[in-house]
Amino acid sequence: MTGDGTRVVRAGLPEPEAYEPALPGPVFAAHFHLPGDAEGPYTYGRVSNPTWTRLETAIGELESPDEPAHTVAFASGMAAISAVLFSQLRAGDAVVLPNDGYQLLPAVRTRLESYGIEVRTAPTAHDAQLGVLDGARLLWLETPSNPGLDVCDIRRLAAAAHERGALVAVDNTLATPLGQRPLDLGADFSVASGTKALTGHGDVLLGYVCTRDAALADGVQLWRKTVGAIPGPMESWLAHRSLATLSLRVRQQAVGALALAEALSERDDVTGLRHPGLPSDPSHARAAAQMRPGHFGCVVSFTLPDKEHAERFLAALTLVDDATSFGGVRSTAERRARWGGDAVPEGFIRFSVGVEDPHDLIADVRQALDAAQRGA
Repeated sequence: MTGDGTRVVRAGLPEPEAYEPALPGPVFAAHFHLPGDAEGPYTYGRVSNPTWTRLETAIGELESPDEPAHTVAFASGMAAISAVLFSQLRAGDAVVLPNDGYQLLPAVRTRLESYGIEVRTAPTAHDAQLGVLDGARLLWLETPSNPGLDVCDIRRLAAAAHERGALVAVDNTLATPLGQRPLDLGADFSVASGTKALTGHGDVLLGYVCTRDAALADGVQLWRKTVGAIPGPMESWLAHRSLATLSLRVRQQAVGALALAEALSERDDVTGLRHPGLPSDPSHARAAAQMRPGHFGCVVSFTLPDKEHAERFLAALTLVDDATSFGGVRSTAERRARWGGDAVPEGFIRFSVGVEDPHDLIADVRQALDAAQRGA
């Protein structure tokens, strides 16, 4: 199977059995029948669950379709991020993080430093993390970055890190495994929040770590077992069910995001417009070299004159929810500075394009921008 649409529909399904569903329902179990020694695939609910296994198999088939991979599912994206960092780093180690990544990374930095781990940071753009890589144990990349949408060269950075004896983890949340395969580009870990586009309906919190190295996977799994950051069986089943439409969703979202970015580029009241699919975007060439054609993501970012202008714009939208997160079937937008933690202007908008018809969405955005200007 080579087509994305075929792969996502079949990923992780068991062999067909007469009179059984194609995707078996969630297994709710705190414990399993366990005679004799504590061996076997399912022993206790904090360690393993058949519903997780099917989902993890499915994600592995998407992140690494041509080579075997090991996937560990978590209760959230932050649980997955924490599992990689805290399972691989020890006191005295150094880690390189992006200084323009997800807004909770500064809190992660504080915790790492409290454990005696040196944290170095640099921007995603221009592969700037290369400049602080020497002597590090782990390099953490986020590309495209959230919310600024800068892109770094995974191949180049992974090769440089491995030459220096460092591991490489890539946050693949925005790209999804259909848009970008970090393991094929040299990364040791592909990590993502399944809360976003992977599940795509805004109703599940989930995260995962995928690696081709069994020993690295064992360390991540032991961390999950130790801290109990496990996904619920219902959430895991919902996530697996949602995978079947992933190809349809991300294609439609990418088409809509590019169309919206092109429409916004014509507006004088919009500045700082970013989307990796725009040929004029500073990250376009780098993105085109490592992301799948036509899969540049659902997020468009731009800046309006000030906080009040941005709030008027958001209030005037009729087809777009004022909500955080991204990757859902319904378009959302937010004034990102309201959370703190992101180095963005007060009027900065992170816009997540859903699967609505692009012309309807663009018409709504235009009328909302006009309304925001009239109220200035």
